[in-house]
Amino acid sequence: MTQFSLHDLEKIIAQRADSGDSSSWTVKLMGKGIEKAAEKLGEEAIESVIAAVAQDKDALRNEAADLLYHLLVVLKMKGVSVDDVMSELDRRTGQSGLEEKAARSAQND
Repeated sequence: MTQFSLHDLEKIIAQRADSGDSSSWTVKLMGKGIEKAAEKLGEEAIESVIAAVAQDKDALRNEAADLLYHLLVVLKMKGVSVDDVMSELDRRTGQSGLEEKAARSAQND
């Protein structure tokens, strides 16, 4: 059995975004602009946190799926691909999380 991937979801979002189908949630959300899409992403992140703290595995799974979908919509709207994100994660794996965080803080000073 083939595993569904973030790349698969990214392709579906791109197809729906380009479809112009007024019944598509993706089309409607993107039509509302980046502010609304980012707001929805934030809502899904909060709902994921609530499910995790409540130790509700089923709710967390469902909210995490919503969170990933909305994250990929926002990434699409801003021209950032899953490959871009994966490249950044790959870059970070060569150092500990604490080293990576310190390096980002130093860049922002």
